[in-house]
Amino acid sequence: MGAPRTPREKWIEEGLRALADGGVDAVRVEALAKKLGVTKGGFYGYFADRDALLREMLDTWERESIDEVLDQVEREGGDARTRIRRAGQLTHSDRLLPIDLAIRDWARRDKAVAERLRRVDNQRMKLLREMIGTFCPDPDEVEARSLLAFCLAVGKNFLAADHGGRTRSEVVARAGDLLLAQPPGH
Repeated sequence: MGAPRTPREKWIEEGLRALADGGVDAVRVEALAKKLGVTKGGFYGYFADRDALLREMLDTWERESIDEVLDQVEREGGDARTRIRRAGQLTHSDRLLPIDLAIRDWARRDKAVAERLRRVDNQRMKLLREMIGTFCPDPDEVEARSLLAFCLAVGKNFLAADHGGRTRSEVVARAGDLLLAQPPGH
């Protein structure tokens, strides 16, 4: 009797780990097989080729980043500000953030990945608009706050500036408070 096959999900998970650690070029069948401690032959029982694995990796990222995050935010409930913060924490978790950043880099060179990223980002912006719209009546301000909140969530990972004796976490938290504050006069 032969050894049990490495489950499909393990290949996808190892591919996502390689993507997060080294970018799309690091997702190589031979390297994944070595990390999993198996031969690459088992890979072809699940995937026609590397591109098929990459598509499934993107599917997994999209499902975890949108469907699972929104489901958990909905289950946990709370007011709009609580939901926005929770969605941000889940989306930029230790697991998803490195994958998300690697996909953003990959999307710069691959139109199909860029379109997938656009779809995911549009879902994220939709949540921000809906939630911010519950306490901010001006549609232009809702859009501006949503954009700024999204830019804060992504951009804080690229900014190397110091913050005058404050920690990055303190400044990000304060920026979030400003973005999610009740508009004056309401």
